[in-house]
Amino acid sequence: MTSRREVLQFGAFGALGLAGMGGNDDVVPTVPLLTQSLLAPQNMPVPYAGVFRRPPVLAPFQTGFDDGDPDRPFARYALTEKLGQAQFVPGLSTTIAGYNGIFPGPTIRAVQGTRCEVRIRNALPAKGLLHTNAFRTVTHLHGSASLPQYDGYAHDFTAPGGVKTYHYPNWQTARTLWYHDHNHHLTAQNVYSGLAAFYPLSDDYERGQLPQGEFDVPLMISDAMFNADGSLGYNDRLHVGLYGDIILVNGVPWPTMKVKPRIYRFRVLVASISRSYRPTLSTGDPMYVVGTDAGMTPIVQAVSSWRHGTAERYEILVDFRKYRVGQKIDLKNLSNKNNVNFANTGKIMRFEVVADSGSNLGSISSIPATLDDGGSVHPHLGGIATMSLTPDMAKVKRQLKVEKVNGVWKINGTTWDDVAASRFTKLFGNPQPYDVEQWTITNASGGWFHPVHIHLIDAKIIGRNTNGGKPFAWENGPKDVFYAGENESITALMQFDTGRDAGGRYMIHCHNLVHEDHDMMVQFAVGDYRVNDPITSDPAYADTMSMDAYPPVYLPGLPAGT
Repeated sequence: MTSRREVLQFGAFGALGLAGMGGNDDVVPTVPLLTQSLLAPQNMPVPYAGVFRRPPVLAPFQTGFDDGDPDRPFARYALTEKLGQAQFVPGLSTTIAGYNGIFPGPTIRAVQGTRCEVRIRNALPAKGLLHTNAFRTVTHLHGSASLPQYDGYAHDFTAPGGVKTYHYPNWQTARTLWYHDHNHHLTAQNVYSGLAAFYPLSDDYERGQLPQGEFDVPLMISDAMFNADGSLGYNDRLHVGLYGDIILVNGVPWPTMKVKPRIYRFRVLVASISRSYRPTLSTGDPMYVVGTDAGMTPIVQAVSSWRHGTAERYEILVDFRKYRVGQKIDLKNLSNKNNVNFANTGKIMRFEVVADSGSNLGSISSIPATLDDGGSVHPHLGGIATMSLTPDMAKVKRQLKVEKVNGVWKINGTTWDDVAASRFTKLFGNPQPYDVEQWTITNASGGWFHPVHIHLIDAKIIGRNTNGGKPFAWENGPKDVFYAGENESITALMQFDTGRDAGGRYMIHCHNLVHEDHDMMVQFAVGDYRVNDPITSDPAYADTMSMDAYPPVYLPGLPAGT
């Protein structure tokens, strides 16, 4: 039940209704707590009036080879976290905190086998844009098998005026990664402020089977609300979640993209801090799932819609060859349970078919039926391709329960505060390198959904207590985020492949970032938990270099609108 204190807090935001949803302390507002934008009519964005854009692609400031060995290439990048101005709504500017001061941040396109170093300096002000705490940041490359000290551990922070160089091995198979802030207790505000960007990783198998270049399109979907002056509004409804009334795609409200009559690949990432989506085409035509969080799907799945939670990535093919020039096709949002919806949150973006032109470079001629990802990268070390895992390989079976107890978000009764109080020694599990385990994730919190993210691993979903006990059609590929719907459970197999390096500690958390911050996060360790200490092994340090030391250089892009 809701406490008297919580009711009084709710009342401070205005009148609302409450509906008990079952479970522990499960009360969800039936109307939003003043989460609707306060913009004047002339400043309110109009769906499909905005022009689609792709985030700029960052060029490395240095490339070369380790010890002169041509088989060991590297690329070095530099990013600056700073305030910037964005034009989200007509007639007004919005201050954001972004990588290089833009949202989404610069895309880093990595290649398998080329390790990357990314120097990230914190040039943000002393206090947060949406909070009054110190504007510390922690960068997590989501989906990367990074060492713990480069994985974005919540307490491995960089303070304003500091810098840290992150090392990314890039030995994994091709996939859509993204980098975002992961600072303890303030991840939601920092990501919502603008600290999010793409990091696609390619390999020979992916390049040979899926669209490239102009036909390989990143779509970062998020939602926001705005104050009357155009500044970002923020209200997490007492740590339940934030649901804005304006949908952004790559930072543009409900944009229109001009597409040729070709097959396009869309890398769809939900970067909302709470909202989930169910995308579908207005024509009712199928879309084809060719990739999930951690790589390509063995069998291409045709779907009319799919359920997409925060931080999940789905790579989708859309065949525009069947449409006439001038035809408009909308990507709509059917939504899911326990979102807070508004007049236009059922819309995402629009495609407008234009006459074909240019070369066929990067296009494909047909929808593939199957895909080959090349298998395990480390078979000689005991690695097994994720989608080849079977239950008999599992050494251990674990139960992971997400729940809300007395107003606190927990995992198996534990919070991140409990982990910190243990001097970061408390572990959910301690598999050894290359062990295979079976984990069952259960949502015991009743009236909420939870996208659960497990760092480091790629996993194969083998069961759900819904959908006839099977994974949904769109989930038949390697995953690192697991949509635990209301009262759902998911069973998955995973291998703890750390590559040639030793393991260490990694986080598990809900990717509703409000839940993660308060305080739904625990950790596991691979091998010896004391190695690669994520806080002390390679901490940030004071940045003494000029702000002009690494000016950003972006690669040539496509015309606006495409």
